[in-house]
Amino acid sequence: MQATSTSLMVFDRVSFSWPESVSPVFEHFTAEIPGGFLSLVGPNGSGKTTFMLLGSGRITPQQGRIELLGHNTRILSGQWANESGTPGPGLTEQIENMRNRLCSFIYQNMEFDEDNGMNRVFEMLEFVFNSGGYSGNDTTFYKDVLSVFELGHLGERRLNALSKGELQRVLLAFSALYGSRAIMMDEPLFAMELKQKEKALDFFGDIYRSRGVSIIVSLHELSLTRKYAETVLLFYPDRRIDMGSCEEVLTREALEVAYGVPEAMLYDTERLTRSALLEEAALKNAE
Repeated sequence: MQATSTSLMVFDRVSFSWPESVSPVFEHFTAEIPGGFLSLVGPNGSGKTTFMLLGSGRITPQQGRIELLGHNTRILSGQWANESGTPGPGLTEQIENMRNRLCSFIYQNMEFDEDNGMNRVFEMLEFVFNSGGYSGNDTTFYKDVLSVFELGHLGERRLNALSKGELQRVLLAFSALYGSRAIMMDEPLFAMELKQKEKALDFFGDIYRSRGVSIIVSLHELSLTRKYAETVLLFYPDRRIDMGSCEEVLTREALEVAYGVPEAMLYDTERLTRSALLEEAALKNAE
C-alpha cells in the first residue's frame, strides 16, 4: 500500500472544555486533517494533547462531530451505538479493539500497572504483535522493530525495571507492531538520545511510505519537525491552529507569536532540555 493523502480526521464545529478549565480548548472548531506524517508543535497548554485525544476517539467533544478515518468517534468510544445517537454500551473490549486497529495512541509519560509491569519485554512485544493488525505474520518486520528500537538485550527484563528511555523505546515498538492504520504519539521521544530519536522517526517515516500508516507526533524539537514532517500543525496560546508544510507554517514570525520568545531561544531550549535529561540519567545511574 502506498502513502495516501486522504482525510485522517474531520472536525466539524467541535467544542470541548476540560472540567477544570476556565476557557474552552476548542470552540466551534472545524478542520479537515490529511493523512501522512504530521507533527504538532506549539507551547505547552496550547491544545496539542487534547487535539490528539479528540481525534483518536479517546475523549469526545461536548458539541460537534469528529470522524477518524470515516468513523464517528462517539461510536468508537462506545458513547453512541449508531449514527442516530442511540446510547451505546460504553467502551467494551470489542469496541476498544476496533478503535485501536484504526489508531494506536502513545500517551505522554505512559506507565503500566503493577500486573503488566511484571511482564517481560519479549512477552509483551509478542502479545502486541500477535493480537494486532499484522497478527504475527510478518516476522521480518518484527525483527526490524527489535533492531531499530534496540530491544534485543532487553527481552528478559520486566517492564517495571526499565529506565524512562528504555520504556519509551518499548512503547514505540508496541505502536509499530500493532498494525493500526494511524499512530498518534504525545511527546514520545523525550527520554531518548538524539540518534535514537532520528532512528525512530526514520522508521516511522518508512512505515508511512511503505504501508500507508499515518503518523501523528507531538514534538518539542523544531529541528526534528523540519527534518521529518510532511504536514505541520502549529498551535497558538489563543487556540488558533495553522496547518501546512514546514516552509509555510514554521516561519520566524509565526513561531515567535506562538511561543512568545525569539526564534533563536527555541533552539537553545531544545539543547537545554536535552542537557537536563542527560544529567538526570547520569545521576540515576550513579545512585
